[in-house]
Amino acid sequence: MRYKQFDIKLWWGCSVRIMLCFFLSITVVVAQRAKEVTIKNSQLQLTWAKDADKQYQLTSLILNKGGGQKIALPIAKHQRTVLYSSAKPASDPVTLKDQQGRVILFPDTQYRYVTPIWKQATSPVSMNVAGEVYTYGSQLANQKDDGVDFRQENKNYRISESWILDKEYPNDICVVMTMEAKVAGYYAMATPSLTVGNPDDFQWGVIPGMFQGSKINPDFVRAYAYGHGIPDRPVVVRERTTSTLASLLTLASGVTVATIAEPGLARDPWPKDKRRNDLWQLGLSMMNRQGELTPTLYYPVLGEEGSYMQPGEKRTFSFRYTIQNNDWYSTLHHVINDVYHFDDFLKLKQTEKSLSDRIYRMYGYLLDEHTSKWNTQIYENKKIGAQDYLGGVYGSDKDAMKNSDYGAMWMLGKLTGDQKLLGERLPQAADFKMMQQQRTGDFFLGAAAGQYYLYKSKRFAEEWGPYSEPIGTTYYMMMDMGNIFLFESHRVELKKEIRAAADWLLSRMKNNGQWEVAYDNKSAEPIFTDIEDLRPTFYGLYVAYKVLNEEKYRQAAIKGADWYIENAVRRGWFLGVCGDTRFAPDFATIQAVQALLDIYDLTGDTRYRKAAHRLAQFYVTSIYTYPIPSQIEKTVNGISRKDWEISQVGLSFEHGGTIGSANHHGPILLASHAGLFVRLFAETGDSLFVDMARAATWGRDAFVDETTGVASYYWDAMNRGAGPFPHHAWWQIGWIMDYLLSEATLRTQGKVVFPRGFITPKVGPHQSYGHAPGRIFGQQVDLVLRKEMISLDNPQIEYITARSTDQKQLYVILLNNSMLQQMVDIDGQLIREATARRRITVLNAQGKTMDNEEGATKIILPPVGAGIVRIDL
Repeated sequence: MRYKQFDIKLWWGCSVRIMLCFFLSITVVVAQRAKEVTIKNSQLQLTWAKDADKQYQLTSLILNKGGGQKIALPIAKHQRTVLYSSAKPASDPVTLKDQQGRVILFPDTQYRYVTPIWKQATSPVSMNVAGEVYTYGSQLANQKDDGVDFRQENKNYRISESWILDKEYPNDICVVMTMEAKVAGYYAMATPSLTVGNPDDFQWGVIPGMFQGSKINPDFVRAYAYGHGIPDRPVVVRERTTSTLASLLTLASGVTVATIAEPGLARDPWPKDKRRNDLWQLGLSMMNRQGELTPTLYYPVLGEEGSYMQPGEKRTFSFRYTIQNNDWYSTLHHVINDVYHFDDFLKLKQTEKSLSDRIYRMYGYLLDEHTSKWNTQIYENKKIGAQDYLGGVYGSDKDAMKNSDYGAMWMLGKLTGDQKLLGERLPQAADFKMMQQQRTGDFFLGAAAGQYYLYKSKRFAEEWGPYSEPIGTTYYMMMDMGNIFLFESHRVELKKEIRAAADWLLSRMKNNGQWEVAYDNKSAEPIFTDIEDLRPTFYGLYVAYKVLNEEKYRQAAIKGADWYIENAVRRGWFLGVCGDTRFAPDFATIQAVQALLDIYDLTGDTRYRKAAHRLAQFYVTSIYTYPIPSQIEKTVNGISRKDWEISQVGLSFEHGGTIGSANHHGPILLASHAGLFVRLFAETGDSLFVDMARAATWGRDAFVDETTGVASYYWDAMNRGAGPFPHHAWWQIGWIMDYLLSEATLRTQGKVVFPRGFITPKVGPHQSYGHAPGRIFGQQVDLVLRKEMISLDNPQIEYITARSTDQKQLYVILLNNSMLQQMVDIDGQLIREATARRRITVLNAQGKTMDNEEGATKIILPPVGAGIVRIDL
C-alpha cells in the first residue's frame, strides 16, 4: 500500500510539472506570436507591436495625468540605434557651416583656453557624424508582470533589452541593455527613443550644465558654445561638464520625459590617485542620431573608453526614463534626489576645521606682508594699494595688481577694528578704487578703466583685451564704491564718483534697457556684437539709487531689470563675465538672482521675485550632483582621502558647457551662492537649495591650505591654496560670512538677523555685513570678530560673535553644521570670567533658556541646529 501511495504521488507530481511546462510553453509561444506586447502600472502604459518586418517597435505610450485624464504621447519614428566603426573615429574637428553655407570660425585666435576644448567639442563623435548607423527592431524574448525582455542580433552584434516599471517610482522605467560583439570594432549603444517633441513647439529642453531653452537655435555657436537654446544638430556632449546625467524634454503638452544614466555609469573624475577629466564614458544628446527631438544617451561613447570590443566581449548599459506630468525642474529634482541621492551626501560630512576658523586664518594671511602680496604704487600722486595678480592679463609684464571684494575688506576692518587694515590697507585700496575710474575723454568719462593696474606701464587694463564693458563699471565702480560708502557714508567724494559712473551707465543704456557687451577702447565702437549682454548690468543703477536717492536711477534700474527678465530669464540664455573664456555663462547668472530680489525689495512687484526664483532653478544646473559620494579610500598627492572628501558633488562651475573652465579644471570651491541658496530655501521651501548650500560648504577641508585657511580656486588644484591669486581670500571671507549669517537667520526663524550690503564683484551674489546693526531676539547688536575672545573644541560647530550696541552683552551664535547632535565646550578668558560670575546664559534657537547638565559652557546642539550664548559684560 505504501508502494502504491508513493507511485501515485510520483505520477501526480510529474504530471503537474509536465502540464505546467506545457502551459508555460503555450504562454511563451502565444506571447511571441502576439501582435502586441504591453506593460503598465498606475501611471504608464507602453505597447510594442510588430512592424512589417515582424519586429517589435513601440507604438503607444500613455501617461496617466491624474484626475481621470490620460495622454498618448507622440512616438519616435527611429527608435533603436547602434553605432559601429571598425577603426577608431578621427579626432580632428569637422568643418562647421551655418545655415547659409558659410564656414563658422570660432573662437577668435587669442582665446587659448577655449580653442582646444572647442576642437574636442566639434570632433566627428561629438557632432554625431562618426560611425556606421544600425537601426533595428526586436524580437520578444520574455514578458513579465512588471516588464518585458527583447532581443536582436545581426552580423555585428547581439543585443538584449530588459524593461521594468519601477515599483518605487511608478513614473520611471528601468532599462538594462546588454551588447555582445560578434565582430571586432568600436561600438556605442543609444537609448531607445520613446516620445518626440515637435521642434517648432515644445516647452523646454535641457542637458544640465550644457544648454537649455524652448527653441531650436539655428545659430550653432550661440546654442552649443553659450547654451542659448537647443543646437539644431544631434550633438553628443561629455559628462565632464554635465552637472546631472540626464537629458530632459518638456513637450508642448507639459509632460516632461527624461533619459537618465544609472549611477556609476559615467566617468569618475578622480577614480584612484589622479584626476581623469579626459575620460568620456557617457554621451548625452537632446536628439537621436536621426535628428528627432528626444532625450538620448550613448554608452560607451564611440571610440572612447570601453567602446572597443573583441568578438564575445559584452557591455551593459543601465538607464531609466522618467515620464511626468511636471515641468523640467520638478523632474530634475526627482533625478537629483531620488536617482542620485544628493540629499544623503550631508550624512557623510565630517568637518576638520570650521568655516569660522578659516576666517581667522585668512585674516592673518591677508595682513601678512609676504603672503598677502600687498603692493603699493604711486599713481597720479596717490599711494594706491592692491595685491599682486600673477595670472594672465592683456598687456601685462607680470606687473598686474588687483583687489577683489571691497565689501569683505571694509567688513573685516569694521568687525576687527584692526588698525593695520583701517589705517593702511583700506585707505590705499580706496585710493586704488578712485584712480580706477576714467577721468578724461567724452565717451568713457566715468566708466571703469579696467580691473587691473599694470604698475610698469602705469595704466589700468582689462583682463583679456583693450575694451570696456558696461558691467565692468557696475562691478568696479558702482558695487565696490557702494560697499565702501555703506561703511564710510561721510566720504563726499564717493558720491561724486558713484554719480559719474551711474551717469555713464545711463548714457550707454539703450531705450529698451539693454547694454552692449563691450566697446573698443580706441574706436568706442561696440564689439562682441554676436552676443548680448545677458548679465545683471542694471544692478549698478540700483546701487546708484540706494546711494544717491534720485528717481532717474531707480527707473533706469527697473528698465534694465525688465529687459533682463524678458531676454535672459524667459529664454534661459545667459552670459558670463570672464573674458578669458569669451564670456561663457558663469556665476553672473546667480548674481542676477540677488539683483532681481533687490529690485523686488525696491518695488514690491512680485514679477521680480518670481523671475529670481526661476533664475535660481536654472543655476541649479551649474552644480554637480554625481558621482554619488562614498567612503572609498583614494589618494591625493600621497594623502589618503575618502571619496566624499574630494567629491565634486555640490560644487558649482566657474563656467561649464562646451567651452568653460570646468572642462579642464572641474568646478570651483568659491561658494558665493551658498548664503543666497539658504535664503531661497526660506522663501520657497525648496530643500534642494539649502542642501546644495551645505553640500558646497561643509567638510571641504581637502581643498583648504592648512596654514593659510585659503581654499583652492579650482577643484583639480585640491589644497594648493590661493596660488597666484592671493586676492581670492577676500572673496572667501565674504561668502563664508554671508553663508553663516544666512544660516543663523534661517535656523532662528528670523530672530537673528543682520542687514546685508551690496553684492560684491565678480564671483557671485554674496553681500557684505557689518555696516549697520543687526538684531538678536530684538536686541540691537553689532557684529565683532575677536579671535582671542572665544574658542570651541568641536569643528562641526560654527560661531559668530556680536556685541549689543549698549555694550552690555556679548552674544555667541552657535551653528551645528552636522546631521548629528553635537556637544561643544566653549572656552576663552571672557567665557571663564563670565562663568565664574554667573553672567552666562545659553538660549536655544527660539530664545528660550537651555539647561546644561554637563556644565555651564558645555552645550548640546540638535542636528543642523543653533544656539546662542549671552554673556553679560
